[in-house]
Amino acid sequence: MRKAHLILVGLLLSFVAKATNDIPRPEYPRPQFERSTWVNLNGTWTYEFDSDNTGNKRNLPMSKSLNGTITVPFCPESKLSGVNHTDFIKKIWYQRSLTIPTDWKNKKILLNFGAVDYAAEVYLDGRMVGFHHGGSTPFPIDITQIAKPGQTYNLVVAAFDNPQSGVQTCGKQSLEKSSYACFYTRVTGIWQTVWMEAVSPYGLKSAITSPNIDNKQLTITPQFYQISDGQTLEVTLYDGQKKVAQQKSKCSNGGDLILPVKGMKLWSPESPHLYDIIYRVKDAKGQVIDEVKSYIGMRKVHTTNGQFYLNNEPYFQRLIMNQGYYPDGIWTAPTDEALKNDILLSKAAGFNGARLHQKVFEERFHYWADKLGFITWAESPNCGMNPNNEIASRNFLSEWTEMLERDRNHPSIITWAPFTIFSNITPTFIRLIFDTQKITKAIDPSRLFNDVTGFHVATDIWSIVNYDSDVTRFALKLKPETIQGEYTNQPLFIGEFGGLVWETSENNKGTWGHGGLFTNENDIYECLEKLVNAIQASEKVTGFCYTQLTDIEQEKNGIYTYNREPKLNVERIKAIFEKIPSRLTKKK
Repeated sequence: MRKAHLILVGLLLSFVAKATNDIPRPEYPRPQFERSTWVNLNGTWTYEFDSDNTGNKRNLPMSKSLNGTITVPFCPESKLSGVNHTDFIKKIWYQRSLTIPTDWKNKKILLNFGAVDYAAEVYLDGRMVGFHHGGSTPFPIDITQIAKPGQTYNLVVAAFDNPQSGVQTCGKQSLEKSSYACFYTRVTGIWQTVWMEAVSPYGLKSAITSPNIDNKQLTITPQFYQISDGQTLEVTLYDGQKKVAQQKSKCSNGGDLILPVKGMKLWSPESPHLYDIIYRVKDAKGQVIDEVKSYIGMRKVHTTNGQFYLNNEPYFQRLIMNQGYYPDGIWTAPTDEALKNDILLSKAAGFNGARLHQKVFEERFHYWADKLGFITWAESPNCGMNPNNEIASRNFLSEWTEMLERDRNHPSIITWAPFTIFSNITPTFIRLIFDTQKITKAIDPSRLFNDVTGFHVATDIWSIVNYDSDVTRFALKLKPETIQGEYTNQPLFIGEFGGLVWETSENNKGTWGHGGLFTNENDIYECLEKLVNAIQASEKVTGFCYTQLTDIEQEKNGIYTYNREPKLNVERIKAIFEKIPSRLTKKK
């Protein structure tokens, strides 16, 4: 009897595992704020394009089935979506049924979207329950008053996208029909995980973690959905299985809890130590009404005397440009393992970090960067927007704020970099830069701020672009006397360089890259080593970002192919970049 029971249990577990594996991107999408009660809504939805914007007239918010099927969370332009439609998509509708678990009674029910490009409207049984602007940031919709446990509803999502409008961020999405130069296939609609969670009405809404390595303590700043009499928050810090610290307090929005961290272990790329955190919200009787799992890395970044410091020690940033494109998923990694693999490929080529270029990366990427030890600059996909347009500025600030709030607890992120190169600098754009800097420092004063790569108004780092492959001219541009603008001894950083093109296929038609096309492999190593030698000889340069990790469509200046296969001798590349050590001697 016991044997039969075990067989039945085994079959059941196997079925559950198979069912989970059938869901694309099944992992928990918010790794720094994890609850156990959630439902992944990825998978097969129905969809319909709406090029003439007649969906509302045709009553599509009420539709229980649309014309085609699509695999969420992959955008319709991608192969993994099953649609693979790469022309402009002005509007797309999505539909699926939504069943609320029966044990979610007396809970706040949140419908979460990781990202929808660009504007979204959400309907439940034909009733609009929420909307959002911003193609790269998450948004929750509280459906508690409408959705009842045990009931099934019709979920419809409309997504609007107009990358040519100039008022929305696009990143490297092509504004022409086809890809060209360093602009690639567009992304429309849902492109990150959709999921539901059940939360206590008095649960924890957010928690800001502020490590202070100088005073060996961690400050937690919580916010709650509601607060009842006698409600308390218990925060416990773990090093593996060992309890390091614990604090309890009456619940108060913005009321800090300070945890001493004895025997503190620092986070760095060389030793990415993470502490686990468990938040428990308890009612007046001491019963746990909400539990959230998280983690933190104890580390500090700052600048002084023209030098960048990590954990109070000079540190050289060897970054690789990563644009986060995938041949089958476009902006969405096909698997969680693919996100991890991009970091492993970067480290294998000698880099200790990456500039996450023109894209808000999935939060799971930051999780792997935290876990594997990989510093990053986090950017906005600001290309495509007109920074001299007031509506575009309004849209940008809203989306940028949401990105900061999502990612500010990740130790791997060391710099916020909102803008890339713009040629048309006007008073309107300069105002936007100042506003962005002010908002960024208000939300997160602990990190560095790089305003515009190649042009500076209010910045902690002086980043430049130098794609010159002639080593004499390249080195000349690294001298302080050649720096343009009001340079005030910020750390000098080469925000973009290299871009050397090595195309092994016989047909080079359409190939594009920032550097020249090399036909001899050894010439690439020779050129690269001369450039790195010039950087090493410079008195001011504190880091660089090499272009780039992989080829992307027609752009062929990657170290790896678009499919993540090595194009060059990776060990040789690694030896060249690592000629400059991460740990530096303090400047006198």
